[in-house]
Parts: sequence; C-alpha cells; structure tokens
Amino acid sequence: MKRIVLIVALLASMVVVFCPPVAMAVEHNPTVIIVGAGMSGISAAKTLSDAGLKDILILEATNRIGGRIHKTNFAGLSVEMGANWVEGVGGDQMNPIWEMANKLQLKTFISLFDNLSSNIYKQVGGLYPESVAKVSLDLAEEMSEFSANISTSLSAHRQEDISLLASQRLKNHVPSTPIEMAIDYYTYDYEFAEPPRVTSLQNTEPLPTFDNFGDDLYFVADSRGYESVVYYVAKQFLSTDKAGVITDTRLKLNKVVTEIRHSPSGVIVKTEDGSVYRAGYVMVSASVGVLQTNLINFEPDLPPWKILAIYQFDMGVYTKIFLKFPYKFWPSGNGTEFFLYSHEKRGYYPMWQQLEREYPGANVLLVTVTDDESRRIEQQPDSETKAEAMEVLRSMFGKNIPEATDILVPKWWSNRFYKGTFSNWPIGVSRYEYDQIRAPVGRVYFTGEHTSEHYNGYVHGAYLAGIDSANMMISCVKKKMCKFEVKAKGT
Repeated sequence: MKRIVLIVALLASMVVVFCPPVAMAVEHNPTVIIVGAGMSGISAAKTLSDAGLKDILILEATNRIGGRIHKTNFAGLSVEMGANWVEGVGGDQMNPIWEMANKLQLKTFISLFDNLSSNIYKQVGGLYPESVAKVSLDLAEEMSEFSANISTSLSAHRQEDISLLASQRLKNHVPSTPIEMAIDYYTYDYEFAEPPRVTSLQNTEPLPTFDNFGDDLYFVADSRGYESVVYYVAKQFLSTDKAGVITDTRLKLNKVVTEIRHSPSGVIVKTEDGSVYRAGYVMVSASVGVLQTNLINFEPDLPPWKILAIYQFDMGVYTKIFLKFPYKFWPSGNGTEFFLYSHEKRGYYPMWQQLEREYPGANVLLVTVTDDESRRIEQQPDSETKAEAMEVLRSMFGKNIPEATDILVPKWWSNRFYKGTFSNWPIGVSRYEYDQIRAPVGRVYFTGEHTSEHYNGYVHGAYLAGIDSANMMISCVKKKMCKFEVKAKGT
C-alpha cells in the first residue's frame, strides 16, 4: 500500500524529483552482496574483484548460475530454454559474447533467413506462391526502412518517441492480412517479444546491437550449453576444484533473497531460509520482472522515482517450444531452416525453425511464441500445447504427419525468480528513465540487461551492464564519488 500511495502522490504532482545519493563514509574494503548469479551479477562480481573488492558474497536463488541462460536435456539433446543466439556478429566492433564463444569453441550455427519467401504457409492450403510472399516481404522491408528514417528524424529534432505501430500508421500501412501479420511478427515480435503497438520506435529502429556488432546471429547448440560463457567469466575470479567445479564459498546457491534493509551505514540482506547477511553494499541483479513483484522487500521502501522507473519498463515473455518426431516430414536443406505460419490470430504459432543442421538426425522442430500467447500457453497443460502445435503442423504439411513424441515448453513467466525472459523498452522511455533505473539508492545498486541503454534484452547487454554498474560502485568505494546525477529529461 505504501508503494501505491507514493506513486499516486508522485503522479498527481506530475513532477519527478530525483535526489542522488550524497557522498558517504565507507569502509576501506567493504563487503558487497550480489543478488543473483546470472550474466550481469557474475559480470559485476568479476569487475569488483578485478578492482580489488574481493570481499564479495553472491546469493543465487536457484541451484545454478546462469540465470536466463539455461540448458536442459530434451529427448537426449542439450537445448537452451532461454537465450539461444549470439546476436550481433560480423561488424566492425567485436561482440564480447562472441569473443568468449570463440575462446570456448562453442558449437554455433549461423542462422540463415534467406529464401523465406518460399517458406510461408497459409492458415489452410499449403504454401503461398513465392511471388505473393515476396511482395509482402518487400513491403515489410520498405516499412522497416521508413520507420528507421522516422526514428532518426525524431531523435535529431529531439521530438517525443512513438510506437513502431505509429510509424506504420504514418506510412498508411498497418499489417492486417494473415501473411502480413506473420511477417510483421517475424520482423518485430520475434526480436523484442512484444508487438509493435507497445514497442519504442527510437530504441529499436535502427537497433544498436546489429548496427554496432554486425547483422549476423549464431545459434548455440553445444552440449556444454550457452551458460558456458557465464562459467567462463565466473571462473576468472571464483575458485574451482581440479575438475573445474566452482567451490568458492563466496557463491551461495539456493538462497532466495526476500528482504533488503538499507541505511547510510550498510545493508542487511535476508533470505527465505532465515539466513541474515550484513554488508557495506548490495548489488541487485534480479530481472525487472522480479523487481515489479513483491519477492524482494526493500526497507525503507525505494523512493518514488525509482519505483516508477521500474514499473515503466516491460518484461517480455519469449517461449521457445521444442518438438521431437519419429521422422522428418518437413523440407530440409539450404533455404529451408525457417518457415512462417500465417493465421488470422496474430502470433499463433507463427515462427518455426527446423534444426537439422544444429541437431542432425534428431528430427526436432522449434516454434516460438511470445507475449500473450506465451502467458496463455504457460497456463495450460503441455498436452494441450502439443495438440495445438500438431494442428498447425497438419495445416501446413497434411494430416498424415506423425505425432510428436516429446515436447518442451519453458515457463519463464510463471517462474517467480524471472517473471519473463527479457526487458523491452516501451514507448517514451529515454535516457532519463534509463539513468533512473540504473541509479543506485544509497548503498543499493542495480544491474541487469534492463539497465543496458543500448543492448537491453541481450546477453551482451547483461554482461556490459554488470561492468557498468560495478564501476559505479567502485567509484563510490574507492574514489568517494558516490553521487549519481540524472540529467533533466530531453537533454
């Protein structure tokens, strides 16, 4: 109730007042508690350790490190439930995650979306003619270029942000037919986990990940898992045994943080099992989805400007459903990796990938759903999801195809430790809100992919955000530079 009253009062005044933390006396070598052992938490911990702040304690709610980078066994295969691609490869700048993947020699495959015009299926009746599909794809490309130009113009003239959908309306073309909606989904939802009507134009067109690091993306299909990159970072500062297993006592698993008490003199962190930890500072790397729930209680409550910043961001849900079959019945070979299903209901099992290159002979398909469809599917039995997916496949390939023998439906939204897969910048969020969401509150610091100005939603965003947030803390501890200034909106 206290949060609601604070926010209502704030909105009523229509003024956001930010009071950055003042410089404070700090211990020479304070203990830092890091909440969460995903990529951003581990990256922050390593940065602190490299700077000499080795008196750290990492509290992880689950029984592993990696967070939303998580492999699992599916029908004898190692597949990724969460992050699956290294996105942004082949440009002038090196994506730090791609550099790690190369050092680890992870098994990766470039994702090829060519020939999509030959692989778009009607709701009923098989493939669209290539000529018809090409017209719709060309129009979508033209719309994307138009939106990018509008975005550049808005930024140059310091005008307010609009949605991707608004930019489509400016061009007088809103995708409405099944094929147009499927291609629109492929263009936007498949990347951002939310539809154009709620997605920021200025933060997505053009997209910094591809502009800075390159247009290529690589699918990770390695038995060691994508999480190997998190372990790669962790093992640079956490001790291991001879077998390479992390044994460092500064990492504690199965520690669900439920309360953070903070004052000018330090922090007290409580966990679900009744443990209590005291430290000089705390770095919170929980997802923005978790911060929007009551899992972690802050005492005193976070200030209104911080709460509002957290609540302004969206937590997307991106669900990769794996299906295994007794034999292959779909086209394979060059130019067949991805195919679209067009349905009158936008986002209904639209994006398919056959994984013959990634898992030869495994007869596995991957279908991606997002947003409301993800939430709907998480609330029904997997058997119903399989039945729906099979109905879609039979619409595409005929009634005589075999039944799937196995299905894997990740449920990130239902998981109280994540509440989704990655953040999406909504309309109107600018540098001002970005500074607020990453700003510390006294001795409480924040990190995560959602605090990355240009790379939110990506693994490299989480990694770079951890470094950025840790450096803010290092400046406070070592240089007594504890003020964090938020520039006025629009500057």
